[in-house]
Amino acid sequence: MAGLLKKKKRRESEIPTASMADIAFLLLIFFLVTTTINVDTGIGMVLPPPLDEQEPPPVRERNMLKILVNEVGQLLMEDQPAAVDQVRAEVKKHVTNNGVDPNYSESPGQAIISIKTSSQTPYRAYIDVLDETWMAYREIWDNEARILGQRDYASYVANVVEAQDAPNEIREKYPAAISIAEPDPQQ
Repeated sequence: MAGLLKKKKRRESEIPTASMADIAFLLLIFFLVTTTINVDTGIGMVLPPPLDEQEPPPVRERNMLKILVNEVGQLLMEDQPAAVDQVRAEVKKHVTNNGVDPNYSESPGQAIISIKTSSQTPYRAYIDVLDETWMAYREIWDNEARILGQRDYASYVANVVEAQDAPNEIREKYPAAISIAEPDPQQ
């Protein structure tokens, strides 16, 4: 009887791994196909066509607000050190001056904002100055739209310009004249 009770040696259980490589490969393909990669598109700006070696039209010094952002991100407005949060107020004063203060523009149509940077200027500093300049114009346009009975500039464009196919009187009165260039070599 001793021979009948002999224990059978059990085989150890194994996990089948033959299809593991197939599953991993299918998961890899799935994630490659379904993953979206964000691509920075940059700043959407329409550049003017190249000039034909002609001198730019003369601009009175009074009508130009000069903003310089140097290689380390420091800001100079009219050759005076300034902070980025001062740009919006200065642009608004310059554009809406209407000839009152001799340090600012003669009229909104003649006001030019000149932003100069070098190729080594930090991108963030350049964008901050450009954003503040555009926000100044946006606030001017919003105020003008409120005077014309609209909630803001966007509603003016939707309700008057697009709906009535009318000219944009606000942009004609306050055109955004922003010049972006590299500084002169001697600076």
